[in-house]
Amino acid sequence: MPEAIRLIVADDHPIVRKGLRQVIEEESNFEIVGEAGDGETALVLIQTLRPGVAILDLDMPKMSGFAAAAEVRKLELATEIIFLTMHSEVDLLHRAIDLGGKGFVVKESALLEIVSAIGSVAAGLPYVSPSMTAALVDRRARGRTFEQSKPALSDLTPSERRILGMIARGKATKEIAADLHIHPRTVETHRASICQKLQLSGANSLLRFGLENKSDLAI
Repeated sequence: MPEAIRLIVADDHPIVRKGLRQVIEEESNFEIVGEAGDGETALVLIQTLRPGVAILDLDMPKMSGFAAAAEVRKLELATEIIFLTMHSEVDLLHRAIDLGGKGFVVKESALLEIVSAIGSVAAGLPYVSPSMTAALVDRRARGRTFEQSKPALSDLTPSERRILGMIARGKATKEIAADLHIHPRTVETHRASICQKLQLSGANSLLRFGLENKSDLAI
């Protein structure tokens, strides 16, 4: 008989934890070895119990799911992470992937999906709620529409696109220069080139363009 997959469940709502426990414990090869109501406790449980999979809510007191996952990766622990969230936002999914998360489950369907998510993640495969797939497809479609409506955007160099994205996030010239390890004058040269290619004029036109199209530029 295969060894049971050991798990911890971390969510600040006891009712959510109870519901997940009931569904998970119906599977004979899953074993919940700990529960936590906040991120700090979850991290301690991961460090001491070394579960195969940790289910972490994104929004928890003391330490968020993302912050706990970042510590898990910093400590190089082998526990795989499944994130739970109320929000079907692509940017959150991207951040979860950046932190090494293998699963991303939207809470509204968690009781239906959590068993499949655990099985996939334990097998080394990613799992993303199907509702997020629709959001990803929509993001890509909007990105293609944006590219077509702004032909000059495709003329930007990779460096210019990166700088434009940083401007869209509200970064000033000096901040961009520091992040990219280049001289501020080099950033200004890129800004001028971007304005020319996008046919923008005026002191704040580039910032305004970035803010108006921030979601499309973060593809």
